[in-house]
Amino acid sequence: MSAARRPLLTATAAGTLLCALWFVPSANASDGAAGAGLRSGVAPPVSQDDGGRLAETGGPDTTAYVLGGAGFLGVGAGFVALAMRRHGRAS
Repeated sequence: MSAARRPLLTATAAGTLLCALWFVPSANASDGAAGAGLRSGVAPPVSQDDGGRLAETGGPDTTAYVLGGAGFLGVGAGFVALAMRRHGRAS
């Protein structure tokens, strides 16, 4: 690889990493009322009449995370394919 392309590759990698980190949710992204019992050290009461099913949490819409993750996975696969193609030419 030529020396002129290395800064461009480094900048692209750094930009990609920053974009990927933008999709990581914040550690304090909880509702104030929902986490109040946990902060005081008292666990909320657990109901035993749920019939063994998982709870419907009604959490936040995760579409952006799924699309962003799929996009970055596609970009990574493209970089791998490009590297393998260039490696095949060099041999």
